[in-house]
Amino acid sequence: MLRATLAILMLLSSFFIQGQNETIFNTGTEAYNEGDYNKAIESYLKILENGEHSAELYYNLGNAYYKLNQIAPSIYYYEKALLLKPNDPEIRNNLGYAQNMTLDAIEMMPETGLSKIYANIVGMLSFDQWGYAAVAFMMLFVLLYIAFYYLNYATQKRIAFILGMFALLLAISATALAYMSYSDFQADRLAIVFTDEVIIKSEPNDRSQEVFRLHEGTKLNVLEEFNDWKKIRIADGQIGWLTSENIKLLKDF
Repeated sequence: MLRATLAILMLLSSFFIQGQNETIFNTGTEAYNEGDYNKAIESYLKILENGEHSAELYYNLGNAYYKLNQIAPSIYYYEKALLLKPNDPEIRNNLGYAQNMTLDAIEMMPETGLSKIYANIVGMLSFDQWGYAAVAFMMLFVLLYIAFYYLNYATQKRIAFILGMFALLLAISATALAYMSYSDFQADRLAIVFTDEVIIKSEPNDRSQEVFRLHEGTKLNVLEEFNDWKKIRIADGQIGWLTSENIKLLKDF
Protein backbone atom coordinates (compact mmCIF):
# COMPACT_ATOMS: atom_id res chain seq x y z
CA MET A 1 0.00 0.00 0.00
CA LEU A 2 2.81 2.41 0.92
CA ARG A 3 4.67 1.68 -2.32
CA ALA A 4 1.53 2.29 -4.37
CA THR A 5 0.95 5.60 -2.56
CA LEU A 6 4.55 6.69 -3.17
CA ALA A 7 4.28 5.75 -6.84
CA ILE A 8 1.09 7.80 -7.22
CA LEU A 9 2.68 10.78 -5.45
CA MET A 10 5.76 10.59 -7.69
CA LEU A 11 3.56 10.41 -10.79
CA LEU A 12 1.49 13.41 -9.67
CA SER A 13 4.70 15.28 -8.84
CA SER A 14 6.12 14.63 -12.32
CA PHE A 15 2.88 15.87 -13.92
CA PHE A 16 2.99 19.00 -11.73
CA ILE A 17 6.65 19.73 -12.64
CA GLN A 18 5.95 19.13 -16.32
CA GLY A 19 2.99 21.51 -16.23
CA GLN A 20 5.05 24.07 -14.33
CA ASN A 21 7.88 23.84 -16.86
CA GLU A 22 5.43 24.30 -19.72
CA THR A 23 4.08 27.46 -18.07
CA ILE A 24 7.61 28.80 -17.52
CA PHE A 25 8.54 27.95 -21.12
CA ASN A 26 5.52 29.89 -22.44
CA THR A 27 6.45 32.83 -20.19
CA GLY A 28 9.98 32.78 -21.59
CA THR A 29 8.71 32.63 -25.17
CA GLU A 30 6.36 35.57 -24.58
CA ALA A 31 9.24 37.57 -23.09
CA TYR A 32 11.44 36.70 -26.09
CA ASN A 33 8.74 37.81 -28.56
CA GLU A 34 8.41 41.09 -26.65
CA GLY A 35 12.17 41.68 -26.84
CA ASP A 36 12.85 41.06 -23.14
CA TYR A 37 15.67 38.59 -23.76
CA ASN A 38 17.04 38.66 -20.21
CA LYS A 39 13.66 37.61 -18.83
CA ALA A 40 13.41 34.89 -21.48
CA ILE A 41 16.83 33.54 -20.47
CA GLU A 42 15.84 33.61 -16.80
CA SER A 43 12.71 31.56 -17.56
CA TYR A 44 14.52 29.00 -19.71
CA LEU A 45 17.29 28.56 -17.13
CA LYS A 46 14.65 27.83 -14.48
CA ILE A 47 13.48 24.90 -16.59
CA LEU A 48 17.05 23.59 -16.75
CA GLU A 49 17.25 23.90 -12.97
CA ASN A 50 14.11 21.74 -12.78
CA GLY A 51 16.03 19.00 -14.60
CA GLU A 52 14.40 19.21 -18.04
CA HIS A 53 16.56 19.22 -21.16
CA SER A 54 15.45 19.48 -24.78
CA ALA A 55 16.78 20.69 -28.12
CA GLU A 56 13.99 23.30 -28.26
CA LEU A 57 14.95 24.70 -24.86
CA TYR A 58 18.65 24.94 -25.75
CA TYR A 59 17.79 26.44 -29.14
CA ASN A 60 15.66 29.17 -27.55
CA LEU A 61 18.43 29.93 -25.06
CA GLY A 62 20.90 30.22 -27.93
CA ASN A 63 18.57 32.63 -29.73
CA ALA A 64 18.08 34.80 -26.63
CA TYR A 65 21.82 35.05 -25.95
CA TYR A 66 22.47 35.78 -29.61
CA LYS A 67 20.03 38.70 -29.49
CA LEU A 68 22.08 40.08 -26.58
CA ASN A 69 25.32 39.64 -28.59
CA GLN A 70 26.63 37.19 -26.00
CA ILE A 71 28.47 34.95 -28.43
CA ALA A 72 29.93 32.28 -26.15
CA PRO A 73 26.66 31.27 -24.42
CA SER A 74 24.70 31.46 -27.70
CA ILE A 75 27.15 29.06 -29.41
CA TYR A 76 27.23 26.91 -26.28
CA TYR A 77 23.46 26.36 -26.26
CA TYR A 78 23.19 25.95 -30.04
CA GLU A 79 25.85 23.24 -29.81
CA LYS A 80 23.97 21.53 -26.96
CA ALA A 81 20.80 21.62 -29.07
CA LEU A 82 22.71 19.97 -31.93
CA LEU A 83 23.79 17.14 -29.64
CA LEU A 84 20.11 16.25 -29.27
CA LYS A 85 19.10 17.04 -32.88
CA PRO A 86 22.24 16.63 -35.01
CA ASN A 87 20.68 17.47 -38.38
CA ASP A 88 18.20 20.19 -37.48
CA PRO A 89 18.61 22.87 -40.22
CA GLU A 90 17.41 25.79 -38.09
CA ILE A 91 19.85 25.02 -35.29
CA ARG A 92 22.73 24.63 -37.75
CA ASN A 93 21.78 27.84 -39.54
CA ASN A 94 21.64 29.95 -36.37
CA LEU A 95 24.83 28.35 -35.05
CA GLY A 96 26.52 29.44 -38.29
CA TYR A 97 25.41 33.04 -37.71
CA ALA A 98 26.79 32.99 -34.17
CA GLN A 99 30.08 31.42 -35.27
CA ASN A 100 30.52 34.19 -37.85
CA MET A 101 30.79 36.63 -34.93
CA THR A 102 33.78 34.87 -33.34
CA LEU A 103 37.31 36.24 -33.79
CA ASP A 104 39.11 32.93 -34.39
CA ALA A 105 39.20 31.76 -38.01
CA ILE A 106 40.20 28.11 -37.63
CA GLU A 107 40.44 25.84 -40.66
CA MET A 108 39.18 22.30 -40.27
CA MET A 109 41.64 19.47 -40.77
CA PRO A 110 40.99 17.71 -44.11
CA GLU A 111 38.98 14.50 -43.86
CA THR A 112 39.43 11.37 -45.93
CA GLY A 113 36.58 10.08 -48.07
CA LEU A 114 35.89 7.17 -45.73
CA SER A 115 35.84 9.35 -42.62
CA LYS A 116 33.37 11.72 -44.31
CA ILE A 117 31.08 8.83 -45.23
CA TYR A 118 31.33 7.46 -41.68
CA ALA A 119 30.56 10.86 -40.15
CA ASN A 120 27.62 11.46 -42.49
CA ILE A 121 26.03 8.07 -41.78
CA VAL A 122 26.60 7.96 -38.01
CA GLY A 123 25.73 11.64 -37.64
CA MET A 124 22.35 11.29 -39.34
CA LEU A 125 20.79 10.64 -35.90
CA SER A 126 21.87 10.94 -32.27
CA PHE A 127 22.75 7.70 -30.48
CA ASP A 128 19.41 7.56 -28.65
CA GLN A 129 17.54 8.13 -31.92
CA TRP A 130 19.47 5.23 -33.48
CA GLY A 131 18.45 3.19 -30.44
CA TYR A 132 14.77 4.03 -30.93
CA ALA A 133 15.10 3.09 -34.60
CA ALA A 134 16.63 -0.27 -33.65
CA VAL A 135 13.72 -1.00 -31.29
CA ALA A 136 11.17 -0.02 -33.97
CA PHE A 137 12.79 -2.27 -36.59
CA MET A 138 12.97 -5.15 -34.12
CA MET A 139 9.25 -4.77 -33.32
CA LEU A 140 8.53 -4.76 -37.04
CA PHE A 141 10.56 -7.96 -37.39
CA VAL A 142 8.51 -9.64 -34.63
CA LEU A 143 5.23 -8.59 -36.27
CA LEU A 144 6.36 -9.91 -39.64
CA TYR A 145 7.52 -13.16 -38.02
CA ILE A 146 4.06 -13.58 -36.46
CA ALA A 147 2.47 -12.80 -39.83
CA PHE A 148 4.71 -15.39 -41.50
CA TYR A 149 3.59 -17.99 -38.95
CA TYR A 150 -0.16 -17.34 -39.40
CA LEU A 151 -0.42 -16.56 -43.11
CA ASN A 152 -1.83 -19.38 -45.25
CA TYR A 153 -0.57 -18.67 -48.76
CA ALA A 154 3.01 -19.37 -49.85
CA THR A 155 3.39 -16.03 -51.64
CA GLN A 156 2.30 -14.11 -48.54
CA LYS A 157 4.64 -16.16 -46.36
CA ARG A 158 7.52 -15.47 -48.74
CA ILE A 159 6.87 -11.70 -48.68
CA ALA A 160 6.57 -11.69 -44.87
CA PHE A 161 9.81 -13.67 -44.58
CA ILE A 162 11.78 -11.36 -46.90
CA LEU A 163 10.46 -8.21 -45.24
CA GLY A 164 11.12 -9.72 -41.80
CA MET A 165 14.76 -10.48 -42.67
CA PHE A 166 15.16 -6.95 -44.04
CA ALA A 167 13.69 -5.49 -40.83
CA LEU A 168 16.05 -7.64 -38.77
CA LEU A 169 19.03 -6.44 -40.83
CA LEU A 170 17.95 -2.82 -40.28
CA ALA A 171 17.56 -3.46 -36.53
CA ILE A 172 21.09 -4.89 -36.33
CA SER A 173 22.48 -2.00 -38.40
CA ALA A 174 20.70 0.62 -36.26
CA THR A 175 22.03 -1.04 -33.10
CA ALA A 176 25.58 -0.95 -34.47
CA LEU A 177 25.20 2.71 -35.48
CA ALA A 178 23.80 3.56 -32.03
CA TYR A 179 26.88 1.96 -30.44
CA MET A 180 29.29 3.81 -32.77
CA SER A 181 27.48 7.12 -32.22
CA TYR A 182 27.58 6.65 -28.44
CA SER A 183 31.28 5.73 -28.56
CA ASP A 184 32.01 8.92 -30.53
CA PHE A 185 29.88 10.91 -28.09
CA GLN A 186 31.86 9.57 -25.14
CA ALA A 187 35.24 10.03 -26.82
CA ASP A 188 34.73 13.72 -27.67
CA ARG A 189 34.82 16.08 -24.70
CA LEU A 190 33.77 19.23 -26.47
CA ALA A 191 33.85 22.65 -24.83
CA ILE A 192 33.32 26.32 -25.66
CA VAL A 193 35.70 29.14 -24.72
CA PHE A 194 33.91 31.60 -22.40
CA THR A 195 36.79 34.04 -21.83
CA ASP A 196 37.26 37.08 -24.10
CA GLU A 197 40.81 35.93 -24.79
CA VAL A 198 42.82 33.03 -23.38
CA ILE A 199 46.50 32.24 -23.85
CA ILE A 200 47.16 28.62 -24.74
CA LYS A 201 50.33 27.29 -23.13
CA SER A 202 52.73 24.57 -24.25
CA GLU A 203 52.67 22.94 -20.79
CA PRO A 204 50.23 22.91 -17.83
CA ASN A 205 51.84 25.82 -15.94
CA ASP A 206 52.03 29.61 -16.15
CA ARG A 207 55.78 29.58 -16.82
CA SER A 208 55.54 27.70 -20.11
CA GLN A 209 55.60 29.45 -23.45
CA GLU A 210 52.57 30.71 -25.32
CA VAL A 211 51.51 28.53 -28.24
CA PHE A 212 48.54 30.50 -29.57
CA ARG A 213 45.49 32.42 -28.35
CA LEU A 214 41.78 31.71 -28.50
CA HIS A 215 38.74 33.94 -28.08
CA GLU A 216 35.19 33.49 -26.80
CA GLY A 217 32.91 31.17 -28.70
CA THR A 218 35.61 28.89 -30.12
CA LYS A 219 34.87 25.17 -29.89
CA LEU A 220 37.60 22.77 -28.80
CA ASN A 221 38.12 19.21 -27.66
CA VAL A 222 39.48 18.40 -24.20
CA LEU A 223 42.08 15.62 -24.42
CA GLU A 224 43.25 15.24 -20.83
CA GLU A 225 43.46 16.99 -17.45
CA PHE A 226 46.21 17.84 -14.99
CA ASN A 227 45.17 19.55 -11.77
CA ASP A 228 43.20 22.63 -12.92
CA TRP A 229 44.70 22.52 -16.42
CA LYS A 230 43.17 20.94 -19.52
CA LYS A 231 45.00 19.81 -22.63
CA ILE A 232 42.95 20.87 -25.65
CA ARG A 233 42.91 20.47 -29.42
CA ILE A 234 41.21 22.81 -31.87
CA ALA A 235 39.79 22.00 -35.30
CA ASP A 236 43.03 22.61 -37.21
CA GLY A 237 44.91 20.12 -35.01
CA GLN A 238 46.82 22.57 -32.80
CA ILE A 239 47.27 21.39 -29.20
CA GLY A 240 47.96 23.25 -25.96
CA TRP A 241 46.97 23.77 -22.34
CA LEU A 242 44.58 26.18 -20.62
CA THR A 243 42.96 26.44 -17.20
CA SER A 244 39.47 25.08 -16.61
CA GLU A 245 37.82 28.40 -15.78
CA ASN A 246 38.20 29.56 -19.40
CA ILE A 247 35.92 26.93 -20.92
CA LYS A 248 32.59 25.27 -20.39
CA LEU A 249 32.04 21.61 -21.29
CA LEU A 250 29.11 20.88 -23.59
CA LYS A 251 28.30 17.42 -22.26
CA ASP A 252 27.26 18.15 -18.70
CA PHE A 253 23.92 16.28 -18.88
